[in-house]
Amino acid sequence: MLTIKRCPTIVSNYQEGSEGLGCGRNCLGQCCVPGSKLPLYTFKRRHTIVGVEHVDKDVEMADTPFLDTLLIGQWEERMQRGLFRYDVTTCETKVIPGNYGFIAQLNEGRHLKKRPTEFRVDKVQQDFDRSKFNFTKVGQEEVLFRFEESEEGKVQYLEKAPVLDSPNVIAINVSPIEYGHVLLVPRVLDCLPQRIDHDSLLLALHLAAEAGNPSFRLGYNSLGAFATINHLHFQAYYLALPFPVEKALTKRVPWRSEKGGVKIFELCNYPVRGLVFEGGNTLEDLCNAVGSSCICLQDNNIPYNVLIADCGKRVFLFPQCYAEKQALGEVNQGILDTQVNPAVWEISGHIVLKRKQDFDRASEDYAWKLLAEVSLSEERFEEVKAYIFEAVASGEVQTEEEEQADVVEDEDPLHSLKNNHDAPMHLNEGCLVLP
Repeated sequence: MLTIKRCPTIVSNYQEGSEGLGCGRNCLGQCCVPGSKLPLYTFKRRHTIVGVEHVDKDVEMADTPFLDTLLIGQWEERMQRGLFRYDVTTCETKVIPGNYGFIAQLNEGRHLKKRPTEFRVDKVQQDFDRSKFNFTKVGQEEVLFRFEESEEGKVQYLEKAPVLDSPNVIAINVSPIEYGHVLLVPRVLDCLPQRIDHDSLLLALHLAAEAGNPSFRLGYNSLGAFATINHLHFQAYYLALPFPVEKALTKRVPWRSEKGGVKIFELCNYPVRGLVFEGGNTLEDLCNAVGSSCICLQDNNIPYNVLIADCGKRVFLFPQCYAEKQALGEVNQGILDTQVNPAVWEISGHIVLKRKQDFDRASEDYAWKLLAEVSLSEERFEEVKAYIFEAVASGEVQTEEEEQADVVEDEDPLHSLKNNHDAPMHLNEGCLVLP
């Protein structure tokens, strides 16, 4: 039986060497954030998905959405200051020949310097642990700006604004995969575990819509699906090329409700089985459908990944089982030797390779075999899909506090959905994958 490997807590770039000095360095913790002044971007809540919304004249900038310009400018400024662990712009990238256009990147720096996983990988829902690395330990110099809904219903940007509550922050990823790689950390001071709720998902959709750039996508990895930090966060970066999954064929999946005009599709002839959510009368409608699906998977201990594309109009959902198969010794050794952890970006077709030899010989056959190891079997996927459709059709939107209360009340991690099916298969206790 495999057991968990206890890793020492690894700190942010600018915490290293500061042990024993206390805080005193402008972190994102409760000790430093309240009362401080951080850049603030406020957005206007969008009531429709389709259509162009203009910012106030003070911040409107030609045909480029202001947030997009702001994020890129701030990210490049942090790069000039040397806040990243390596220069991601020097990483080799190529499109793999074939029908799907999988994208391969050689990123040796991320392999050597990325933070290891510090928690169990057989449980999707785990309590927040302050002793492990979390984003309150990040220095404020890594924050680009706060991202908050405007109380006045308008878009604006303030270079310095006092922090009165637990802020939503956009921070750099110091171990980037691509240009403009950032993290969205909702309500950072609340120390929420890596678990999607409707409020945080809606915030991520608003960020995608506000950026207004189809090259800017957001991703989410649950615990057990290669999230490495148990502190609620989304990732995002720019990639000029389309992700292969965005070009994949889909088929409409009829479901009995179709609340709010949301349509659900199933991926066809793609190595990872998944669902695609589109449309909706409002951004909230799309959020409710996707959010209920994610909560369903979390409650059933099913790892999953999410890709938010097309400026928030299209969301891909991938239940996955790679860590389970890895623990059971069912993953092909040749795939394991490449040391690729198939998270949301890899599943979407942007494969980050750690060794030069793997990059040089990367092929469509390799990419397909890697991603096929991630996918649920057809039979299992049909079971999970049934869970999801029932949750979407019947689920009432809960507040984040209500969702947290449900988790506390349910002490059995193997419980099934109410009035539903048997609980899905889970890993045995103590059967864990070492990072």
